[in-house]
Formats: sequence, C-alpha cells, structure tokens
Amino acid sequence: MAVFNDEEQLQIRSAVEAAEKNTSGELRVCIEKTCSEDVLDRAAKYFFELDMEKTKQRNGVLIYLATVDRKFAIIGDAGINSVVPADFWDATKEAMLNHFKKGDLVEGIVTGLTLAGQQLKKYFPYQSDDTNELSDDIAFMDGN
Repeated sequence: MAVFNDEEQLQIRSAVEAAEKNTSGELRVCIEKTCSEDVLDRAAKYFFELDMEKTKQRNGVLIYLATVDRKFAIIGDAGINSVVPADFWDATKEAMLNHFKKGDLVEGIVTGLTLAGQQLKKYFPYQSDDTNELSDDIAFMDGN
C-alpha cells in the first residue's frame, strides 16, 4: 500500500521510537484504505490481531487510520485507560484531526504518537529492564 512514501514511513516509525524511549508502553500505527465497519470495532479487531493486549503492563496504544474512508481511532489497553484523564483520547483525536483536515496525515499521526507517548511516560515510565514488546513498523492491512 503506497499511502506513505519511505521518508514518511520513517518519520512515523521515528515518532514511535521517540515516544517509546521514555516509557515502558508500546505504540503501534495501523493503516488501511477502507473500513467496512464501525471504526472503533475495526481498531479493536486489529488491536488484538497485532497482539497489543499481550504487553506486560497492558499499556499498548494503537492509532488506526482508514485513509480512503477518512476514519481513525485510538485504542488504549486496560492499563493505560485506567490512568489517563477521561477526555484524553478525545483531546488527542482532536489534535490529530486538526492536521488531517489540512491533508497532513503524517503530522497528525506523529501528533497522536507524541501525545500518547507523553501520557505513557507519565504513568508508565521507562524501566531499565524494558524490552520493545511490539514492532515499531506501521502495520498495513488490506481493508477486508
């Protein structure tokens, strides 16, 4: 899927890596062209497909984006959802949407990763024995 060129993919991966440097939390980005169901249901499906619920502290965050259908969602696991402010995900989505409305998908995703990383750092600081539990690459799905 040629949604992002190599440089843009590297920019997103670098944002994941930067956010994860300060936290034991795990961030992933999942992209597909179309979303044939409710966007939160679709994001939750991929959350489990990508084994994000299997992190040690249940502190994974998935940013899901369907580019053609212009839908996106952020899913946080039980560990992070139990500690972030109630409006955190909505505020993060709004910050991302400001970039998406301008046609800047990459900056919107990077903004979401940065904000999620700040919350993860606050509640799940980096531990000396931390391991990278999930891939930092973008997960490109086929939209079925």
